[in-house]
Amino acid sequence: MTMLRHVVFFSARNREDVERLYEGLLLLTQIPHGRVEIGRNLGLDTLSAPVDFVVYGAFADEAELARYKAHPTYAASIAIARPLRELRVVADFHVGLAEGD
Repeated sequence: MTMLRHVVFFSARNREDVERLYEGLLLLTQIPHGRVEIGRNLGLDTLSAPVDFVVYGAFADEAELARYKAHPTYAASIAIARPLRELRVVADFHVGLAEGD
């Protein structure tokens, strides 16, 4: 069985907006589709570009991710986060594929 991982990196446009951005992203954890975690970047890798937060989601498949994104709380989170963010980078990938898939 394969699972879908959805990883999003965020940085705040202004340092004074970091906590508000975090609060907006935390709304995503209330969505009943998939499992979503929000983490603060510890900044342990000094070679990396500055990122404030990571949104990590685990979904059964693309359809579950689509239901997550269609949820009204997702729209509420975007309404808060979009004007506050400088950077948003997304990666989606499958895990659990058999060799050769």
